[in-house]
Amino acid sequence: MIQICRTVEQLRSTVMHWKAEGLKIGLVPTMGALHEGHLSLIEELKPHVDRVVVSIFVNPTQFAAHEDLDKYPRTENQDCEQITAFGADLAFIPPASEMYPEGFATAIHMTGPALDLEAAHRPHFFSGVATVVSKLLIQSAADFAIFGEKDYQQLLVIRRLVRDLDLPVTILSGKIIREADGLAMSSRNVYLTAEQRAIAGRLNAILKDLAQSNAPHADAEHAATQALLEAGFTAVDYAVIRDADTLAPPHAGTRERRALIVARLGDIRLLDNMQAR
Repeated sequence: MIQICRTVEQLRSTVMHWKAEGLKIGLVPTMGALHEGHLSLIEELKPHVDRVVVSIFVNPTQFAAHEDLDKYPRTENQDCEQITAFGADLAFIPPASEMYPEGFATAIHMTGPALDLEAAHRPHFFSGVATVVSKLLIQSAADFAIFGEKDYQQLLVIRRLVRDLDLPVTILSGKIIREADGLAMSSRNVYLTAEQRAIAGRLNAILKDLAQSNAPHADAEHAATQALLEAGFTAVDYAVIRDADTLAPPHAGTRERRALIVARLGDIRLLDNMQAR
């Protein structure tokens, strides 16, 4: 079974020995409840590094009081078995008290790509993400870290964070892994009832229509929102086309565009995105 570290001291001790041997370290940050999407990140990271660290930590600072922190799925034994089979070398599984000890008083505030979209609906979110990712990158002394494109805004935020703080790590991105009907894999998909799962399968098709639409952006976005509601989604947080580099509304000089959707089925938020025209 894979080596497990539960304290920063244990992690740093192991990494220090690897670094002394001249080995490159890769980090896959996760909140556990791993699926094929997470495991694909290990596969994509391995060619770049000599040792792979997978962190498993359900980060409380990125959950609001009304969100699903307490019921977020926790499957540590299964997770460790899976990452062992996929060739990871170490699992860092700290308790919350290790990451946020008594008296912890620091948080990172971001603007730029951290504004709007997710931030409009979860204003606490990116501060929590930026703080915990900064800690994990520093604790692991990672040379490379990889994040999935499913959380596209988060990926841009982390790239901006690393640039702005001059952190000595290269951020890689992993492609979205999907179910047979196109639904992006997510740890929260296990919450869906059979009826909700059938509706969820329509998300990707509507996203494709948005991404490929020749209509003016405002019209395409309105059509996507209406299609989601007609398909049975209970609410749409956003269905937009944005500049792929900045997430600002696109303009004549925009080189690449990204279509992004977040729709709800009851309390469950489903995210997806893809390159757009």
